[in-house]
Amino acid sequence: MKISEFATREELAEFTAHDDWKAAGYLVFNWAFVAAIFTGVAIWTNPLTILAGIALLGGRQLGFAVLEHDCGHRTLFSNPRANAILGQWLCAYPVLSDLPRYAAGHLKHHAFAGTRKDPDLPNYQAYPISPASFRRKVIRDLTGQTGWKAVKAAWRRGKADLGKAPWNGNAIGGQLIMNGLLFAVLFSFGEGALYLMWPVAYLTSYMLIARLRQVAEHGAVPDLFDPDPRKNTRTTLVRWWERLFVAPFHVNYHLEHHLAANIPCYNLPAFHRFLEAKGVYEETVFPKGYPELYATTVPGLAGGWMKPSSA
Repeated sequence: MKISEFATREELAEFTAHDDWKAAGYLVFNWAFVAAIFTGVAIWTNPLTILAGIALLGGRQLGFAVLEHDCGHRTLFSNPRANAILGQWLCAYPVLSDLPRYAAGHLKHHAFAGTRKDPDLPNYQAYPISPASFRRKVIRDLTGQTGWKAVKAAWRRGKADLGKAPWNGNAIGGQLIMNGLLFAVLFSFGEGALYLMWPVAYLTSYMLIARLRQVAEHGAVPDLFDPDPRKNTRTTLVRWWERLFVAPFHVNYHLEHHLAANIPCYNLPAFHRFLEAKGVYEETVFPKGYPELYATTVPGLAGGWMKPSSA
């Protein structure tokens, strides 16, 4: 399927247009939300607020990953340099990522989605899976096992460039600088210990949220090896609270992203409505929320979640 079959160049131009004010607003909003989470926990410090803060920070870390993703496609800002610099320093480095490396791998996913060459297949090819299998994955995520693997992978990728400057390829240096700045800001307000919520969120809630997102996008789709994105990719219609935790910045409109990867995230909802009006989705099913989605990707989850398994 080619998007040109359903939209003229002039129609697509409306959706591929950049809005730097929206882009900057998304970036400022995510950092402001992070500040609000730390502020709330600092004012009302107790185990419940700390746990809630860790869960919310995981969602904001995914928010940075989503904005990094758009910068990797050079779609968030109109200026390529803004995408490269802001995407690296304010989005990728805080969550132990590296924009150039990420973009190179992610573009391969787009090139080979719907085929057995898709490099991301291990993340979702096995779905649908049993509740017992899903439970084991969630336990690994929430106990930090998945996150620790991610930290070690970031070290392996970046250690060869330690001799370079952070602005010239030394991703580990940049990651340490941005995380150090976050700690320094909290320390200056007398709340340095709260910084620990950030790595804990990365190791736990962020890993679970990232898994939920990946499975929502390509797990248990109609046909993972059909080149038509309507068969190998999914959009999930989410509620406001799901956007807070699992689907920031319209990342849930993943089918639209695969149909036209040059559309900025802030234009994806309008693009979805446009395609619906064009009749592109006449045979496409959109789950309404993650509970409905996971009834498909993990059949029996509600009834089988607490059942023990020796497998």
